[in-house]
Amino acid sequence: MSRKIKRILKITLPLLLGVFLVWYSISKVSVEELLQYVKKADYTYIVLGMLLGLLSHLSRAYRWRFQLEPMGYDIKLGNSIMAVFATYLINYTIPRAGEVARASIITNYEDVPFEKGFGTIVAERIADMVVMVGIICITLFLQFDFIYQFLIERFQPTKLLFMVVFGCGVIILLYRFIKKSRSVLALRIKKFITGLIEGTLSIFKMKKKWAYIWHTLFIWAMYLFMFYVTTFSVDELNQIPVGAVLIGFISASFSIAATNGGIGSYPVAVFLAFSIFGIEKDPSIAFGWIMWASQTLLIIILGGLSLIYLPIYNRTRK
Repeated sequence: MSRKIKRILKITLPLLLGVFLVWYSISKVSVEELLQYVKKADYTYIVLGMLLGLLSHLSRAYRWRFQLEPMGYDIKLGNSIMAVFATYLINYTIPRAGEVARASIITNYEDVPFEKGFGTIVAERIADMVVMVGIICITLFLQFDFIYQFLIERFQPTKLLFMVVFGCGVIILLYRFIKKSRSVLALRIKKFITGLIEGTLSIFKMKKKWAYIWHTLFIWAMYLFMFYVTTFSVDELNQIPVGAVLIGFISASFSIAATNGGIGSYPVAVFLAFSIFGIEKDPSIAFGWIMWASQTLLIIILGGLSLIYLPIYNRTRK
């Protein structure tokens, strides 16, 4: 397959999936019903959720400077903030193109070599993934009885045991394959895992490593509180259990990678997660759309203003 076709597929497939999921969610709840939920929503909590999201983005921009300082680059906070918002906005058009644009912006306006800027963004994603794994582990620990009971009810104990044993067997076989094989695929996987470990450990070699770790935890705490606070905007979700919030948040977070900025996939992911807890379909999908739309509006406004103001902000740069 040629590079051109691969590039086209990378752009079109997420868009097509997003369109399909938009249709799927609308097929579950009519547009009229969704609009009723939007009209009845408590906008105090929606705005508060947007403010929490804003804090997480500002913290991410501030944290980025900690990675660049050891390499001798003291970038302006304004450029860092606008580059981050531009990243989110551009990711709504072409998946993962925002990261490239972010490194390019800082190259153009702060003279940071592209490969170094992009390398810090990759390390940043690794740190985020580690925190997400931690959230998943905490959720499994807190909701173990519920998740176990849920699986038992839907799968026979023998089938569940077989799935666990089979999964462990696959992991062991993959480990042995990656460790001993010299194939291109195995070497790529090994390189990726090695880079993952090195990128994570490099955080502890920073001059301001504890500040970096604190900001990383703060970013994800704001994400989680943003999700939880916004549930209060829908009356039917006011008594939502903590387990539903955690699993809904995890599901929604992964959905963002499935389509451009989570379009279509976000409300469906929330609906599927909430359905595990017996929460009604209509408010679940409505909340998913309210949550996604409010954060998307924030990104469109601030990301658009950032792209416009970046050259004005840097007009006196020599």
